[in-house]
This record gives sequence, structure tokens and C-alpha cells, in this order.
Amino acid sequence: MKHFLLSLLFFGFLPTLAQNNTQTISGIVTDKASERPLAHVAVQLTGTGMGAITDSTGRYVIRGVPPGRHRISFTFLGYKTVAIPEVLVTSGKQVALDIPMDQNISSLSGVTISSGRARKGNAANEFAGSSARSFNMDDVTRYAGGRNDPSRLASNFAGVATTNDSRNDIVVRGNAPTAVLWRMEGIPIPNPNHFSTLGTTGGPVSALNTNALKNSDFYTGAFSAEYGNATGAVFDIALRTGNKEKVEKTLQLNMFSGLEAMIEGPIGKKGASFLVGYRYSFAQLAQSLGLNVGTQATPQYQDLIFNLSFADSKLGKFSLFGMGGVSQIDFIGKDLDSTDLFANKDEDVYFRSRMGVVGLKHTIDVGRNSFIRSILSYSYSGNEGDTYKYNETETERKHVVYGTTTNTGLRLSTYINSKINTRFTVRGGVLAEIQGLDTYVQTRIEQADWITTRAYDGSSLLLQPYLQGKYRFSDKLSLNAGVHGIYYGFNETSNIEPRASLSYAIDNTKTLTFSYGLHSQQQPLPVYLYQSQQPDGTYDQSNRDLGLTKAHHYVLGYDWSFARDWRLKAELYHQSIYNAPVEQQPSGFSVLNAGADFTFPEKAGLVNNGTGTNTGVELTVEKFFSSGFYLLTTASVFDAKYKGSDGVERASTFNNRIVLNVLAGREWKIGKDGKNAFTIDLKVANAGGRYYTPVDIPASVAAGVEKLDESKYNAERLPSYFRADLRFGFRLNNAKRKISHTLFLDLQNVSNRENVFTQRYNQVLKQVGTLNQIGFFPDLMYRLQF
Repeated sequence: MKHFLLSLLFFGFLPTLAQNNTQTISGIVTDKASERPLAHVAVQLTGTGMGAITDSTGRYVIRGVPPGRHRISFTFLGYKTVAIPEVLVTSGKQVALDIPMDQNISSLSGVTISSGRARKGNAANEFAGSSARSFNMDDVTRYAGGRNDPSRLASNFAGVATTNDSRNDIVVRGNAPTAVLWRMEGIPIPNPNHFSTLGTTGGPVSALNTNALKNSDFYTGAFSAEYGNATGAVFDIALRTGNKEKVEKTLQLNMFSGLEAMIEGPIGKKGASFLVGYRYSFAQLAQSLGLNVGTQATPQYQDLIFNLSFADSKLGKFSLFGMGGVSQIDFIGKDLDSTDLFANKDEDVYFRSRMGVVGLKHTIDVGRNSFIRSILSYSYSGNEGDTYKYNETETERKHVVYGTTTNTGLRLSTYINSKINTRFTVRGGVLAEIQGLDTYVQTRIEQADWITTRAYDGSSLLLQPYLQGKYRFSDKLSLNAGVHGIYYGFNETSNIEPRASLSYAIDNTKTLTFSYGLHSQQQPLPVYLYQSQQPDGTYDQSNRDLGLTKAHHYVLGYDWSFARDWRLKAELYHQSIYNAPVEQQPSGFSVLNAGADFTFPEKAGLVNNGTGTNTGVELTVEKFFSSGFYLLTTASVFDAKYKGSDGVERASTFNNRIVLNVLAGREWKIGKDGKNAFTIDLKVANAGGRYYTPVDIPASVAAGVEKLDESKYNAERLPSYFRADLRFGFRLNNAKRKISHTLFLDLQNVSNRENVFTQRYNQVLKQVGTLNQIGFFPDLMYRLQF
């Protein structure tokens, strides 16, 4: 497949003929509530005489657009004007820009006078309340230090802390990374990262290809009723469709995401299209240059993503989408040193992982203002791992850990969306999942005989019905309200979850919101399935009876567009968490502190008696990209606490207390007619250190492996995290051919700050040592589009 796609790219390049390098902007304009196309919408490139009017299918096409950045406005009688600043146009790729528009309540008989301020950053979902925003591919690739990774993009948003350079786990408002829900095209998906393990949501390298993404939503609290089985955050990924007019190709090289080939284009002449992208790891290149990627072992990974969009018919609209990835790494102890972030020098570890998801999406109109959308998907994820430990003389090794896991999911999501009238829209549906799991783990690290710590082969049903509605009392006041249900057949636990969000527009520039939601989530599967061997040889499997962790979310928000292309957003929130798994005997342990690693604590006999609170305030000051400049400043001050079974309130592991981000960028037009560009982007991030439980050195020496001092849960704290990234870029548009080149040099941790990764027991030296994170790292990305 790899060689086939590369051949398509290069053979497609050869016959490219000399021509004017102007480009085309096209898309579809729809009513946001009903998703029906809007005809006769005026689309205008501000400051030029160029524009178009949408046809009966809502489609518009603007041809002959010169490369550069353009401001585009959409106006229509009875609808709120939409203005998108600085849309990037290159000579190598057409621009697809689909726009949903909000209908006015009180001004149906005349043209609405609008301030013309940018409508950007608002969630695409009609029912989104507080703590939601959208992002696009331009955002992912624009910011310094992003490594071409959507997860790391999210770390720039208020309330999100990512202080681990070796993994991209998303920590939102003090919640564990396991509290995050990943969705693609409206359906839950497995962990979309290479080297992922059961129950985790992050990893060292993303398997999501950013070149295949379109505007997607990210939620940090009080989600609307259609989102369930998450207590921390929701990442709702949407895939873009391929070009419906012509075949286009992309060739890209990046140190982290690898060598990439992508091809897209029309299928027939009726509006169908395809998009296929493939990537192969290139981390070995960075290692050959002497750069630190966190380990001396060589990671190998590759992934594929596709989206086939079929033409509309009497049977409705169909699309077939999917992604998959495989990864492997061998940690050979003699080839490592004590600074390796992922393995120990006295061990050999072999790890293989794979994941994939394929889905069929169908939408059919019902009546004038309703549609039914259904998504059927199948997912697969699995891994195998073996650990061999050397004795003190290092003359032979002992096989001490063996594990294999296969996790499958058959999912069906279906809902009906109906715009009852201009004021009222309702959506109701159900998500049904059959989760299959075959997992087996055994160990003999601390004893001579093998002990089975996980053994399960079966399936269970997860059912999530929901109903939600949005009522607009006026153009100023609206209410989103709904209810979500969850039933987990593995141990027959369930919950009913009310949700509501009230929004009031003080004027055309200021909006006040208040949102509430009750949210529940099943435990990570390794927690459910961990079993401990009893003195009589039987196993304690009582973790399988654990109930759902639950959380009340309260959010008060204020959004102010205080100038053209500027936005200020402030949110005050409180989360009250209960039913968290803790030990039966008094201790400071809680599952709320787990999930930012490849494994989970090995604790059996847990009960749902733990609690937690996350309280904080967030501030975002943002200038959307315009006039060649952008700025994003976010500040989060919060306190994340938890109680174990001993009733003592402690700081949670993810209680950074303060997170600050400043991102800025400047773009200068260069070359003839100013169609090329030179860019400089800067990111400065600072966060308080995480809390941790110190190592019990005598116990670790006796056991031969790291043992924590469980009498001092989260009693110590790592130093603060600071990192500055500086990126230089060129964007070149061919003057005669429809070809564009993009080159970025991203100097990550440019000051070479020694941020602490962890305090870890060294099994060879029998003492605790400090491991630092990845230091200075120059990341290079080159993209060719034609």
C-alpha cells in the first residue's frame, strides 16, 4: 500500500502543466439546526469584487482566487452573518469551506445588521453549551511545538495541562486522562495513538493524520446530552471529504508523524469523492542525527486513514471512513542508559500494538426540516508485551511478564434531528456498543511461580440513550436541555444524567452562559479485570463489581468579542466527583490518580467510596489570525483534590494548580506579488508541577522492583514545568504550476530547560534518581501539495 500511494503521487506530479496559479474556494452553506442547504447565500471575499451565490444545493464556487489569506463573509436574509478571517489559499490545493448559519428569531422580515466580527472558535455542534470550542487543520499546523498532533493542540486551550513531553495524554481541569472520550464522525473510537495500551487514552505518537481533519469540537466540561461515558473531556473529531472536482496529492515529511502520502479526488461526476492517507515512521532519522526522542530504542509505526463520500441519492447520503495503525518497539537493556524514559537498563521489553476502526455513516432527510443519521462501526485494538529481567550478574535473563490483549467494539449510533420551528430544535437517539475483550496477563517479578493478574474472554453491552432540545426564547436567550442514560451490562450498572445550558447574549458582542451536567463513566478495563491471588490459591475478582464513577459539572462562562477578530472568554467551574474506586482498608489510594502511563495500579478489592473536587477559573484572550498576526493567551488557576478511603483530602496527581500559555505568530508576505510567506511562531508554556508519591527505597530493594511509600500518597511535588518553542516557516506558491511548498523548522524547548519527568527507582543502583524530559529538539516538517 505504501509503495502504491507513493507511485500515485509521483506519477501524478509529472504531467502537471504550466498554468495560472490562482485557486478555487468552494463549499456548502447549511442551516445549523436542520443541516439543510441554504440557497441564495451571498459569499464575498472582503475587499475584492470576488464572490458567489449558493445554488439550490447550498454549494458555492469562487474561482481565480490568488494565493494568500482572504477574509470571507456569508450573508443571508434572516440569518446571522458569518465572517471567517484569513482563510489560507495556496496554489497547490483547493480550499473547501463548509459553513453552518444560525437563523435569527426576530429579524425574519429584513436584513440583519451585523458587526461583521469573526465567527470562529464556536463549536460546530448545535447543542454545545459552555466549555466548548472548535479547531481546524490550520490551527493544528500553525502553533509551535505541536508535533503535528491534535492532542498537543488541545494543550494550548484553557483548562488543559500537558506537561509530559514523551506522551500526549490530555489532562483537563485536574481530571485523569482516562476521563477523556475520543469520537470520530459521531462514534466512539479506541485510543487513536501508537503504542497504546488497554484503558489509556494517550500515547507517545498520535495515529491521527491532521491532513485528513476538518473543523472538530473539543469539550472540557458540562457536555450536552448526546455525549456519555466521560467525566473529563470530549474530543469529537470530524474528517474532511476529498476534493470533488480534481485529483490532489500531498507529500509530507515530519520527524514525529513520519513520511506521508495522501491522495484525494472525485469519484465519477455526481459529487462523490475519496481521500486516502498513509504515514510511515521516521523517528530513526531523528535518532541518527543524535536527537533525543525519549529512548535509545527505535520506535516503528505506520498508519492509514480514509474517507469515501458517496453522492446523494434517494436512499440518502453515505460515507465510509476509517483509520488504523500498527507500532512496535524493542527495549534491549544493554543498549539503554539510565535516562531512558520508558524502560530500565536491567530489562528487555518487547511491545507490539495495533488499532483500527471502520465506519459506515448514513444520513437521510425526513420531511422538510428533519433527518436521521446512523453510524455503524467496528473497531479493533490489541497489543502483546513480554518483559525479561536480568539477574544482578547480568549473565542471564528471566521471563517475568507476559501479556496479550484483543479489544473489539461493534457500535451503532442512530438519532433523529428535527428543527420543529425557528425557535425549537430537538435531537434524540441511542448509542449501543458490544464490547469484546480477550485479555491475559501473568507475572513472576516478585516470586518464582507465575501469577495470573488478568484473565478474561467475553463481551458486554454498553447502552446510552439520550434526548436533548434547544429552545431559543429570543435572539438573546436560549436553553439547551436534555437527559442521558447509561447502562453497562458487564456488571449491570446504570445511571440517569440530566444536562442543561442557558445562554444569554447581553448584546452583539457579549454572551453569558451557565451549564450543568451529571456525567458517568465506566472504569478503565484493567481496573475492572485486575485480580490478586489469595493465600488459598483463589483469586479476588471483586473489582468486576465496581460501579460507574460520577461527577457533577457546574460552569459559568462569559464570552466577549471586544474588537474585530478579538475574543475574551472567562469560565468559572466546579466539579464534584463521587463513586471513585478506592481501597476497602483506610489508605490514600484512588483511581482518580491513574491513567497517565502505560499501566494501571495493581489493586484488587476496590470499592466506590472515593470522592474528588476540581475547582478553578480560566481566562482566554485570543486574536484570530488577521493582518498577518495571531495571539492566543490562556491562563488556568485551579485546585484538584481527592479523598481515599482514609477520608484525608489530598492534592490529586494532576493538580498543577496553575497553567499559562502564550502563543503568537507573525506572517510576512514575500516574493513577487506577495504570494509567498515567511512565518515566525512562538509558544511559551508554564505549569505547576504534579504531585507524586515517593519511592519506598527499603521495600523496593527487598522486592527488586519499585515500591511506593503508600503512607505518603501525593506528599511530594515535582518542580514547575517551563518550555519555550520557536518555529520558522516558509510557504512558497509556484508562479506557473498549481504546486505549493511548506517548510517548518520547529525549535522545541529552545532554552533546553531540564524539566523533570519523574522520580524513579533505579533497579541497578538501588536508589532513586531524577529523570528529565526530552530537552532541546529541532523538529522539521516539509509539505508538498499539488
